[in-house]
Amino acid sequence: MTSVELVGREFSVIGSRVPKYDALEKVLGEARYLLDLEMPGMLHAKILRSSHPHARLLSIDASEAARMPGVVDVITARDVRLNNLGYLKDNPPLKWGKVRSVRDEIAAVAAVDPETASEALQAIDVKYEPLPPVTDPVAALEPGAPLVHEELGTNRVNLDFGLSYGDVEAAFQRADVVVEGTYRTQYVAHNPGDTMGALAWVDAQGTLNVYTNTQAPFLYQRWLAESLGIPAHRVRVIQPHIGGAFGRNLDVYPHDVITAALAMRTRRPVKLLFTRSEELQNAPTKQPLIARVRQGATRDGRLVAREVDAILDAGAYVGWGVFDARVMQYTVTGLYSVPAVRFRTTVVYTNNPSTAAMRSAGNSQITFAVESNMDELAERLGMDPVEFRLLNANRPNTVTPQGARITTCAMPEALREAARRIGWRGRHSAGPNRGIGFACYFHVGGGARIYRSDGCGAIVKVDDFGGVIVSVGGTEIGEGLDTSIQLIVAEALGVPRDRVRVQINGDASMRLWDVGTHASRGTFICGNAALRAALDARRQILEGASKILGAPPEDLEIVDGFVRSRTDPSKGMEYDKVVRRMHFFSGAQGRIVVASSFYEPPSEEPDERWHGNVSATYGFGCQAALVEVDPETGRVKVLRIVSAHDAGRVINPNGFEGQVQGGVAMGIGLALLEELHLSEGRVVNGSFEDYRLPRVTDIPEIDVVSVGEPDPEGPYGAKGVAEGPVIPVGPAIANAVADALGVRIRDLPITPEKIWRALALNVQ
Repeated sequence: MTSVELVGREFSVIGSRVPKYDALEKVLGEARYLLDLEMPGMLHAKILRSSHPHARLLSIDASEAARMPGVVDVITARDVRLNNLGYLKDNPPLKWGKVRSVRDEIAAVAAVDPETASEALQAIDVKYEPLPPVTDPVAALEPGAPLVHEELGTNRVNLDFGLSYGDVEAAFQRADVVVEGTYRTQYVAHNPGDTMGALAWVDAQGTLNVYTNTQAPFLYQRWLAESLGIPAHRVRVIQPHIGGAFGRNLDVYPHDVITAALAMRTRRPVKLLFTRSEELQNAPTKQPLIARVRQGATRDGRLVAREVDAILDAGAYVGWGVFDARVMQYTVTGLYSVPAVRFRTTVVYTNNPSTAAMRSAGNSQITFAVESNMDELAERLGMDPVEFRLLNANRPNTVTPQGARITTCAMPEALREAARRIGWRGRHSAGPNRGIGFACYFHVGGGARIYRSDGCGAIVKVDDFGGVIVSVGGTEIGEGLDTSIQLIVAEALGVPRDRVRVQINGDASMRLWDVGTHASRGTFICGNAALRAALDARRQILEGASKILGAPPEDLEIVDGFVRSRTDPSKGMEYDKVVRRMHFFSGAQGRIVVASSFYEPPSEEPDERWHGNVSATYGFGCQAALVEVDPETGRVKVLRIVSAHDAGRVINPNGFEGQVQGGVAMGIGLALLEELHLSEGRVVNGSFEDYRLPRVTDIPEIDVVSVGEPDPEGPYGAKGVAEGPVIPVGPAIANAVADALGVRIRDLPITPEKIWRALALNVQ
């Protein structure tokens, strides 16, 4: 059962429940994903990966594979010149000299079908000199540890995400109670509906065309061109329907470059698509975390100091996963009011899988650590955990030590509502072997300034028959951006929703620039761009109507598609007739209604200390979890989740509820079930038979609540909410387990074995 509370219904379509824009297309099977795409003469590519997590490459002989019937091309690093990928440019698309992971790409084959390509891989003879692998990030820092990148002379990555605000040591001296603990999160697979891949071909004009399920088509265009060594204007990026991404598709990966290189060499379309097993084995993972958290408070419950030491395992190469630390910084300094904060990080190279950002981009990991420690601190203080959080909760119109300017904020309201709805009556009051836990979150809600521009462009065109076409640079990955854009534009123009057609994904060269879908920015950033373009189109229509109707523009309005005078009811006309007359008839002849806009949020690019207001607004929320634990088996059953969010004004309640329910379901997986198990850097549970995902029976009753006020900067007051629901689930469940049994699990996932061992140790 779900409830959504909305403030105010003075709009015509904003806040109304509507189905997802592309729902019928998907239900009817008309949506075409990368899996569905075929082209005449298309070749299929497969990649040969390393047999060892760490080894020297002595030789590669692909001659036998190249002679096989049906094989069109075989490439190694010696056959093509490709530039390195990644933030530190440390990842060659094809490896030579050394391999640093079992995922390392050594050779690639293009053949007439996937089976022939796979057979050809077996015919490639590679000789290795195995080297000792290093898979423990702590051990990787010890003197004499094997070096992943020998040329660097260390496994410590040259990235410093540390910061300090206030006199931390003096603040801890003032604290009456200090609690310290170490918390760990696991490797997790993204597991969207799509698997990774690309389809590339070179057209008659010499342009490289790539179908890809990227989340950031304009950055993809740039990075792919850089790796191939060709001008970016010669790369055309096309996005099909995308079955989710969750951050996995923010980077350009070696398989993208390899597919493009094969297409350029063979002059035929080349498609590479991971199988589900290949996806689990070789796709980037969620960034695991080891965090030592120390917090201090005065006797009356006021937080005075927080210190976090984090170890981040970069894997063999540095991708965007490591930069989850930037989000962790803002949570450490901004979740609750704490005046003195220190955050230190150590980023380490290992022979483990490289990581990518995953929904919340590090926030779910660090919030698990901080919010678990908050509960432990409240218990040591002898305070109710809800009252302790309320005392230290974020408030509107404040600034965090790191410079995040909080405008609208309803964290206290979310806390109170979650406590009321879950039936909170204090610790250990839920019944035998039952427990209730709480956790809050603080996250960007208006974009995240991690690039020089966090903006988005939009175009609105109104045709002669009243059809409204809106094109935005943003990417639809299943989150409902298309639906929000449709509602925002229909509201701004004053026309029926079904008159608005949204052009999204597809050919990026036909859209205005956007930084990409991430950081819960879609509705806020792209919605603001579309709103501004729609308001400009509305202005044009009213100016044209002014000449036709003989009324000043400021006296005219558009309501339900009808242009009318506010003061003279006799003056009015359907908006499509106005547009036609603007185009064809005297007085306004030759004018067409087209408007464009580029919205750049009023956020800041952080300084060298990473101090600054990176988001135009911030999202807050609280989740309460009711669990039941079997003390004999350690099995945890989540009975109910209350998920309260300050998301500003909700544009589409159906979409809001779907985001929250999906986030909670994902959070339950992260908290209790999901983990990629590694052995010497190799995934050993690389199938859905062995990798545990939440089932329908694992999902409890979810009570979805919207609190707070419309945000003045958001489109019609909306704030981003896509990532928020997943963030506090893990700590809320961990705190509920501790409330039920009196034992605390400090590393995810919370498995029956961990609970059983903790109970056995507690008895001893």
